[in-house]
Amino acid sequence: MKKTKNNAENPSEQLTQEFNIGGMTCASCVTRVEKSVRRIPGVENVEVNLATERARVTYKTPENGNNLVIDAIEHAGYTAALIVSRSKQQEAKDLEKRQSKVAQEKQRLIIAALLSAPLVAPMLGSIFGYHWMPPGWIQFVLATPVQFWLGWRFYLAGWKAAKAKSGNMDLLVAIGTSAAYGLSLYYLLLGWVSNASSHEQMSHLYFESSSVVITLVLLGKYLESRAKRQTTDAIDALQALRPDTARIRRNDIEIEISITDIKLKDIVIIKPGERVAVDGILRSGQSQVDESLLTGESLPVIKKIGDQVTGGSINGEGHIEVETIAIGQESVLARMIRLVENAQAGKAPIQRTVDRVSAIFVPVVLVISLATLFFWGLTNGNWEAAIINAVAVLVIACPCALGLATPTSIMVGTGQAAKAGILIKDANALEIAHKVTKVAFDKTGTLTEGKPFVTGLITKQQSSSQALLLAAAVQSGSEHPLAKAVLAEAAKHQLTFSTAKNIRNTPGCGIEGLVDDKLVLIGTEVFMREQGIETNAFLNEAKNHQRLGHSVSYVAIKGEAEAIALIAFGDKIKETSSETVNKLTNLGISSIMITGDNEGSARNVATAVGISELRFNVMPAEKLSIIEALKKEGAIIAMVGDGINDAPALAAADVGIAMATGTDVAMHTAGITLMRGNPLLIADAIDISNRTYAKIRQNLFWAFIYNVVGIPLAAAGLLSPIIAGAAMALSSVSVVSNALLLRRWKPASQGPLK
Repeated sequence: MKKTKNNAENPSEQLTQEFNIGGMTCASCVTRVEKSVRRIPGVENVEVNLATERARVTYKTPENGNNLVIDAIEHAGYTAALIVSRSKQQEAKDLEKRQSKVAQEKQRLIIAALLSAPLVAPMLGSIFGYHWMPPGWIQFVLATPVQFWLGWRFYLAGWKAAKAKSGNMDLLVAIGTSAAYGLSLYYLLLGWVSNASSHEQMSHLYFESSSVVITLVLLGKYLESRAKRQTTDAIDALQALRPDTARIRRNDIEIEISITDIKLKDIVIIKPGERVAVDGILRSGQSQVDESLLTGESLPVIKKIGDQVTGGSINGEGHIEVETIAIGQESVLARMIRLVENAQAGKAPIQRTVDRVSAIFVPVVLVISLATLFFWGLTNGNWEAAIINAVAVLVIACPCALGLATPTSIMVGTGQAAKAGILIKDANALEIAHKVTKVAFDKTGTLTEGKPFVTGLITKQQSSSQALLLAAAVQSGSEHPLAKAVLAEAAKHQLTFSTAKNIRNTPGCGIEGLVDDKLVLIGTEVFMREQGIETNAFLNEAKNHQRLGHSVSYVAIKGEAEAIALIAFGDKIKETSSETVNKLTNLGISSIMITGDNEGSARNVATAVGISELRFNVMPAEKLSIIEALKKEGAIIAMVGDGINDAPALAAADVGIAMATGTDVAMHTAGITLMRGNPLLIADAIDISNRTYAKIRQNLFWAFIYNVVGIPLAAAGLLSPIIAGAAMALSSVSVVSNALLLRRWKPASQGPLK
């Protein structure tokens, strides 16, 4: 559950809740639920997903808001239940329910097929010259349980839709099959009363049409349910990664407890071959860890003391002990599941257009069906043929495929992306990514490894050790990569120091702190100039390092006229950065580098990876301005970054792409998160967006073409209800099956750089 505080004038809270919905069958159902919920005062947004059978509602209402939403959904004719945080056992029960539902669909289908087979067999036999049909009363006995027992679901759902002054697929099926069944019953009774011959009776019976149509619809529902189960494979696979129990050490005693009882800082023991139970820091031992299901990395990753391990990964041959740093919903695995669920539950912009079409679809079909009835009945007086043609119109015009076309593609696409280590936050990001024309790269941690090291320390007034001590004391309060490089250099020289006081960081510029009553400054040339400190004494050294592609920072003491030291940093370019830029170029996407680093370092990296357009010495606020300027020029921008200073630009870009190796702020801001530091995942993210959007367009084409072609043919009397029913069932199955072809997609990236 997400909570957002409102302004002071309204003390209520804005909530985003998710609800399971039962009874939806087509796109018209989606529209009806959304309309019903939107009528609730305070509701700000409603997104209903037919494929997941869920509704996401954002509202600002009293405490009983959840009950109001449930009441509104039930008033529309469906069942609803609030989705709360669930244990693994509860998720297993939900999975069992879904599997049971598929089994029930199969059982109903088999019974319907057995009852309908004797009605269809003679029709097939007539092709080979065998003309035989069961007596009318046997047809009646076989068709009645199919119509009113197995088909009762269509009457119930159709009646609820009618009561809500709306329509759905069930209403069309119920009206169409009832008309065929009713006409057959009428002729059967008429034949008995008039003592007509058996042949005369059976020539006017259409029991096989009503039974076969219902059987075909049930077939479509069964195949659809089974296929929809496969679209949730990614979520099921992620949820299966969570162990039920963990072995921990408390008071020097090893005990096994439920995963839900683990606390922060607990020491968790993981034996060889076991799944890592929590997110934590390795405190004892060394091993190789398989993170493939979390990051898409195919090779095991070596973990040493001090390295972070992620819950859900598999320990190799080592015996390791891990200190817990995240539990419950704050773990990486829980956040991954939440992101994938949110993306799959969301609604892409293109789906809103489909929803508007489906809102008027059923009423239009009913009008066409009535027009067909009266046209044939009045023009040639054959009301029997008129009814059958009208039934065919009702049966073929199923809006179910329209409702499944977009969400099934998004579910499979985001699921496959998650398996590759690409987390897509919402459907909007997935849809826009395929339109990207320019990718803006940050440098450090994106194109480079983000693990800088000190390449030079030059002083003018003090000793190198003294300058390094001052720098380390100030940087000990920072998590910035350059700070870690300074601390590593100090450790290499075995220097001891105390943490500075009153540390203050200026993102993208520098940092300051009080050391022995001296205010020590560390930062860029621009930062020093703003503080009134000269750096000219290091001009030649700075140029030499920048020419080599090194970043340069200065150390100074507030109040003194000149900087006391220059520190140069090197950072390896990632091996796949150049290949990534190449792939983007081949896709027709240009690249630009936007970095706060100096010109020499920026140009060196840009040249090495093949980027010709770059901006350097850019402040965080300026990154935002550059992104907005590029958008005004007509470019669709994807911004790639990993730091706090990238967050504004990530938010401003059409699509923000964050490296999970960076800061949480960047990941929260971005629409797409890459679980590995491999830049090739950027091209993969755009590729899966391209393929998913292509499937959406294909599915919408097939969903519409069945109706565009089928309805006129049915109205013209060229389609029997049986053929119409088969086409209707096939439309839904083909849409879901086409979406499932996305499961064959494989990423081009080969794993993170070590």
